[in-house]
Amino acid sequence: MTTHSDSTSVLKAAWLIAVVTIFSKLIGFVRDVVIANYYGTSLVSDAYFYAYQIPALAIILLGGVGGPFHSATVAVFSKLIPNLKEKPNFEVRKLFSTFMTGTILLFAVLALICYFFATPIMNIIVSGGSPELINLAAQHLKIMSPVLIIGGIVGIYYGLLVTYRYFMLPNLSPIVMSLVIIVMVITTSKSDNAGVILAWATTAGAVCQFILQYPKIRQLGFEFKPNFDFFNNIQFKNICELLFPAVLSSTVGQIHIYVDMFFASSLKEGVWTAIGYANRVFQFPVGILVTAFLVPLFPIFSRLVADNDLNGIKSYFNKGVGVLFFGAIPIIIGILILGIDGVRLVFERGAFDTNATFMVAEALWFLSFSIIPYVFRDSITRVYYSFNDSATPFMVAFSSIVLKVLLNILFINKLHMGIGGITFSTSLVTLFNACILGLLISKKIKLDYAVLFKNFLKMFAAGIITFLICLLASILFDRFIDLPKYVFESVKILFVGFICLGFYIWLNILFKMEYAMELLNRLKGKLCK
Repeated sequence: MTTHSDSTSVLKAAWLIAVVTIFSKLIGFVRDVVIANYYGTSLVSDAYFYAYQIPALAIILLGGVGGPFHSATVAVFSKLIPNLKEKPNFEVRKLFSTFMTGTILLFAVLALICYFFATPIMNIIVSGGSPELINLAAQHLKIMSPVLIIGGIVGIYYGLLVTYRYFMLPNLSPIVMSLVIIVMVITTSKSDNAGVILAWATTAGAVCQFILQYPKIRQLGFEFKPNFDFFNNIQFKNICELLFPAVLSSTVGQIHIYVDMFFASSLKEGVWTAIGYANRVFQFPVGILVTAFLVPLFPIFSRLVADNDLNGIKSYFNKGVGVLFFGAIPIIIGILILGIDGVRLVFERGAFDTNATFMVAEALWFLSFSIIPYVFRDSITRVYYSFNDSATPFMVAFSSIVLKVLLNILFINKLHMGIGGITFSTSLVTLFNACILGLLISKKIKLDYAVLFKNFLKMFAAGIITFLICLLASILFDRFIDLPKYVFESVKILFVGFICLGFYIWLNILFKMEYAMELLNRLKGKLCK
């Protein structure tokens, strides 16, 4: 049964995680600004970001918060630890050691492959690039190959911490890598024409992430002792059955990125760097939304499945996704109207020029259309994982590879949309995945979509009206306000942003949209107190 206290604890955790994630994203923005200032959108930055996609698969996609190792750990361990105040029993500790042993062995092999075959790997991924770009990217990949080993370990640590309701540490951890990169780039980049300091800083940052998590894991009672009992441990088998398709699913997602890298390498210099920065801007607000609500909700989903409380899952899913939709629409409005102003304010300095600003903004505009399906897809994927089903998300993601290739051919080779074509195809593929996952979940549970999308239609109507009002405000601001460059961008973003939030919330209340009314009632309750 879901309880009011459960709901309250999720909201409190969501706010706490949101605050920490905002701080983490801000530090990440500072990191990106520093990199952009020293390297711009150049061959050197392209080489780093091309090479980084492989270690990023381990440290962010597989091992990050919400990744397969984190998700599998939460899904299995949350059912094996009934009392979070007690030390784990022998069987749980043994499972931990077995899981760690298998993870280290697997990723060590992958790291060795990346180190010794870096040039052939980058030659495949960046097939349209120059020999100089390929060789430089291979050099970066060799330096970052140890990150592959660390990624899986950190993912298990994240999962255990979330299982024990320690939400802060996993979300603070990425700050460490950003700070290491900032410090190392600022202090040594002037003598670094090849950009290898970026690769060394990334590796050092990953090591620091591991060091930050380790003491708390030991305090909880988990000590790693190599254990090779892979075949007689039923719980390890459960982890593998959940983990293997989830890893493949994330790897398929990475294949989508490699497809984009292939097409981007045939376009002008700096395109892949621009797409990378657009994704970072995109992930700032969207990552806060998704992380804040799904990290505390996922263990609850798993517990409700264990209790066979299907009504509880429906209730939490609708409320969680509804709140994510509510927050996503003003983000889309902001990107479409203020995208170029935001990119100019954050990045345009040093080696990052006006052309680079427009490239990033163009990629970001088309990527913004993926926000609604993105939050729905990530939310419903957690429901699948709670039912110990990671095979369905994998099959859906795998089936979309051909669609991704065909859309890239259409938008880039046929319609010549350039950088916008790459991110627009990403948005359409995300929509495809969300729709198919939403339909197939009915085999496990009948979710109440009618209520969810009735509220969404009200939000969408409020969003259309708000967009037109904000567009008019932006045009008038550009025409009549004359301020110094960065002051102009800052004031404009605040001015239009204030109008956007004000009208959007007011219209949703006027339309009696459920989540806006709940927000209004909570504010009234706070004021009365």
